[in-house]
Amino acid sequence: MAAVLGLYMLSIIFLIAITGEAMSGALAAGRRNMDMFGVAFVAFVTALGGGTVRDILLGNFPVVWTQHMLYIYLTVGAGVATMFIAHFVQRLRMMFLLTDAMGLVAFTIIGCNVALKLDYEVPVVIMSGITTGIFGGILRDILCGSTPQVLREELYASVSILVALQYLLMLHFKVPEGITLAVAFITGLSIRMLAIKFKWSLPVFSYDPEKWK
Repeated sequence: MAAVLGLYMLSIIFLIAITGEAMSGALAAGRRNMDMFGVAFVAFVTALGGGTVRDILLGNFPVVWTQHMLYIYLTVGAGVATMFIAHFVQRLRMMFLLTDAMGLVAFTIIGCNVALKLDYEVPVVIMSGITTGIFGGILRDILCGSTPQVLREELYASVSILVALQYLLMLHFKVPEGITLAVAFITGLSIRMLAIKFKWSLPVFSYDPEKWK
């Protein structure tokens, strides 16, 4: 019962997360002065790009969103709606950061589960979780012509790695799935929000060839 409830809550969080991710994609497109189609497309790719890349890499066909029209309507609709409420949305930065953190954790766990069901080895399962968690943001930034934020700011991709490792470790030791989901979710969300608050980040590699001449 706890496992079913946990999966149900994860599904609800997933829907909230893809909506928030779509809106963040729309705002990024707006900063680049894209038209309505561009905004809708970037919103869609931001929200569902990670899962799409994961499914292609794992050979998991059909790609998940092609079987759930709600995902398309929700992400494209959220992207277009953001064009009309952007000034109000900009005031809700902390809510977006929280939604994004929830999405990162939920996407990572979902990505791990997809690979587990396909009987992949642990390293592939971890990479599946990471890809699902961060690749939408990477694609968003590439489409908008900027260096992916997930690779250069506060702990983000590394949070996805930690969530995947903790989730798999708890499953390995036969911890009930409901508890595993709850603990992994709370841990990942807490680390991500603390990283934002205290500006935690990994060491940065800065290379300037001119200095070595």
